[in-house]
Amino acid sequence: MMLKKLAMGVLGLALCGLAVAAQWNLQPAASILAADIHWLHEAVMGLVLVLFAGVFGFMFWSCYAHRKSVGHKSANFHRHFGVEIAWTAVPLIILAIIAWPVTRTVIAQSDAALVVPAGTQLRVLITAADGVQ
Repeated sequence: MMLKKLAMGVLGLALCGLAVAAQWNLQPAASILAADIHWLHEAVMGLVLVLFAGVFGFMFWSCYAHRKSVGHKSANFHRHFGVEIAWTAVPLIILAIIAWPVTRTVIAQSDAALVVPAGTQLRVLITAADGVQ
C-alpha cells in the first residue's frame, strides 16, 4: 500500500514536470516583472492545489467514514456559530494572503515610467499567423 502511494506521488511530480517540458506553463520570463508574475502564478496555483486536496480529501473521507451502512445517523443541527465564523474567516484569511503579493505586483505593473522614455516615437508592427492583417 505504501509503495502504491509512493508511485502515485512520483507520477504526480513527473506530470508536473511535463507541464514545463511541454510548454503548457507560462513562457520564460524576460523581465523582473514577468518573473514576479510567473512566481505569483506558481505560488497561487500551489496554494489552490493544497486547498483543493485538503477540502476534497476531507469531504471524501467524511462521506466514507460516516456512511449509513456503517451505522451512522445524520446529525440534526442548524446555525452553529463557530462553523459560521470558520467558513467565513478562513476564506477571508486565504484571500488576504493571496491579495498581498498580487496587489504589490499589480502596482508594479502600473509603473510604466522606466519602459519607454517620454516623447519617444514607437513603431509597432503586428502580424497574425493566419495571414489576416
